[in-house]
Amino acid sequence: MSFGFLTPYRAYFVITLMVVSIALIISILLQARGAGLGSVFGGTGTVFKTRRGIDLLLSRITIIFSVLFVVLCLLTTMIPAS
Repeated sequence: MSFGFLTPYRAYFVITLMVVSIALIISILLQARGAGLGSVFGGTGTVFKTRRGIDLLLSRITIIFSVLFVVLCLLTTMIPAS
């Protein structure tokens, strides 16, 4: 399946892909993770809690960005270069 009619817009897809990938990286880095490496070296155990407020919003935004990233990657690879 080829999307040849989208060839003139391929540059826009690539730019959008870069913006989404940067936003995905930022949203992943902003997520707080409890004890981190402290629990690996004998720190306190992991406490499971429900996500609320900004944590829930950031989690959902990360999921949206990751799905958008995968869809854009697949779509961009199906568009012929020239």
